[in-house]
Amino acid sequence: MPQDRSLAALGLDVVPALHPLTYPGRPVPGPSLLTGEELLPLGVRPLPLGQWHVAGRPLDEELAGRGLASIGGRHPVMAVGSNASPAQVAYKLLRRGLSAVVPMVPVRVRGIAVGCSAHIGRAGYVAAAPCLDPAAETSLVVSWLDQDQFRAVDETEFPNYRRALIPGDDFGLTMPSGERLDGASLYVGVRGVLADPGTGLPRPGGGHQAALLASLLDASPRLRDLLGPCPASWVRKAAAERAVRESGTRIFAEEGWDLRQPGLSPYGDGAVGL
Repeated sequence: MPQDRSLAALGLDVVPALHPLTYPGRPVPGPSLLTGEELLPLGVRPLPLGQWHVAGRPLDEELAGRGLASIGGRHPVMAVGSNASPAQVAYKLLRRGLSAVVPMVPVRVRGIAVGCSAHIGRAGYVAAAPCLDPAAETSLVVSWLDQDQFRAVDETEFPNYRRALIPGDDFGLTMPSGERLDGASLYVGVRGVLADPGTGLPRPGGGHQAALLASLLDASPRLRDLLGPCPASWVRKAAAERAVRESGTRIFAEEGWDLRQPGLSPYGDGAVGL
């Protein structure tokens, strides 16, 4: 009997935009083809991605059979936050009337760590943002988006992020097959990342959202007055009113927590948020 590959059956169906305390959501567990409601496994081969197999045939053939752009006509986009979650990606695309068929592959990356963007997002959570760390070696999900999907995801990131183009040679972008990617787009926080008050270094991101918000509330009486007393009240109040989000973001800066990442600036490609 065929395995149920629905996002619900795989436990991957929770959308962080709708359930902010689940941010960043569950990422794809391995190389996959998101079809909207399902996640199909991609068979890794020592060949270009378009020749990896899905549902018994090469990925490019599967995409062509659906009337969609092949890998060569798509843009690789790296995620440090909820864009690694198939549920979030499907939500962003389907609500705009677009295809949610997207190849998604965990890729090894050197020199980039996951921090916390120094702003409060529309859904009320504090989203992830990349930061430079020469010692870091991480696995980040790369999605291959067609032109319409690429434009739509750009719109979801504006104005709090700008798109940078990360060269594969500089950051060692390596596929599970061993192939080196030439590069990938990455959304960089325009306000930088949150600093840890104790160390001055970037505060690690991508973890449990409720724990992050509780820590920020504990560290700032002004945030407690605005968004407290707990993480649930934070996301409820922040999601309800833009002025509250803007005030909270301003408090981050006034507390001295916004840490800029000038090292990523040379990689800007002139896209959203610039």
